[in-house]
Amino acid sequence: MAKTILELKNIEKHFGMVIALAGVSIAINEGEVHCLLGDNGAGKSTLIKTMSGVHRPTRGELLLDGKSVAFAGARDAIDGGIATVFQDLAMIPLMSVTRNFFLGREPRKRFGPFRFYDFEMANRVTMEEMTRMGIRLREPGQAVGTLSGGERQSVAIARAVYFGARVLILDEPTSALGVRQTANVLATIDRVRSKGVGVVFITHNVRHALAIGDRFTVLNHGKTLGTALRGEVSHDELQNLMAGGQELVELESSLRGRV
Repeated sequence: MAKTILELKNIEKHFGMVIALAGVSIAINEGEVHCLLGDNGAGKSTLIKTMSGVHRPTRGELLLDGKSVAFAGARDAIDGGIATVFQDLAMIPLMSVTRNFFLGREPRKRFGPFRFYDFEMANRVTMEEMTRMGIRLREPGQAVGTLSGGERQSVAIARAVYFGARVLILDEPTSALGVRQTANVLATIDRVRSKGVGVVFITHNVRHALAIGDRFTVLNHGKTLGTALRGEVSHDELQNLMAGGQELVELESSLRGRV
């Protein structure tokens, strides 16, 4: 059985009188893609921000390697190996891939009392890591803005893994991509999984989830509707859980009754 890296137990998050999470429990295992599905307003964003240290839970417990933790902020979570790639990717289009890859963590080399940006090392690492993720750059100085959306996602993912991510949270990484770009991102996620990294894949798209996922958890109104392993749940079952299948059936019956 795969080792559990991060576990959330009965997590609640309140914003004043609003209950965004109402007792969510979820575990992230090494070398596994755990898909987190839910419609808008289900609580996905609040949950991943709680996982990544942006929010502190109102109640409940976070366990990292089986030990209780309380992240003081996002940097604290990153230091613990919990990295998040948000939809905006936090990249500067006019800067090179290398500059974006090492943004804020620039490697330095010493020359006497002075320290300089180590361009040679940065360029070499960038090209090596991109190749590992299946991305063929013309050169490390290529501007990020010239890459496709899927390639930019892969740069962000490779950057997080290189800097020590043990749990990688991906916020809707395929939402604005075409079929080919989506396939490239899913292939990148598979490579990350093979390195033993636990991946949390947040998505609205059931087909994308089923293509890559090992486990599937559906959120609805701040609560989990259950977790299933690959092969235990069908596309239609997941879709109905996400969209409120029973509510849609009742609505359809109501509309037919008016005709």
